[in-house]
Amino acid sequence: MSELKLDDDATPMTPVPTDPLWVERNGTRTYTGFSGRGARVDIGPASAGAVFTPGELLKIALAACAGMSADSKFARVLGDDFSVTIRVNGPKHATEDRYPELHDTFEIDLSSLDEATRDKTLMLAQRSIDRACTVGNTLKAGAVVPPVEYVQPLDEPGPFAEEI
Repeated sequence: MSELKLDDDATPMTPVPTDPLWVERNGTRTYTGFSGRGARVDIGPASAGAVFTPGELLKIALAACAGMSADSKFARVLGDDFSVTIRVNGPKHATEDRYPELHDTFEIDLSSLDEATRDKTLMLAQRSIDRACTVGNTLKAGAVVPPVEYVQPLDEPGPFAEEI
């Protein structure tokens, strides 16, 4: 393990904006999400079984982003094989269909660190999250979500084909 440095070397790891992402419908309210890199995830209502709801994906994305952003800070003092579980919660505002607040909790054993190293590591981890967590930064900034665009599929000519 190397000595803890005060610099903040976390850099965003988000793919370039042109990486294709899409979902395809499987059945009533169920979809599979895809990335151009070959990743896939099943999405649907909780009643559909072993799928993630869109809200769960949002929460998991936030937790994973925070973990990835802080990873090097913890690895530097705990070693590359450290263990962490990041839980994210926040109640849904039922009438507004949104999450007013989301909270990450890192479950990580820092008992091997002296108080000064622990405090410095936590400060650097939070700084890295604040700087490099694209999901958190997007939520904090209140991303603009314009109305959905509707177009004809490329392989089926139709009234919107010229727009694509």
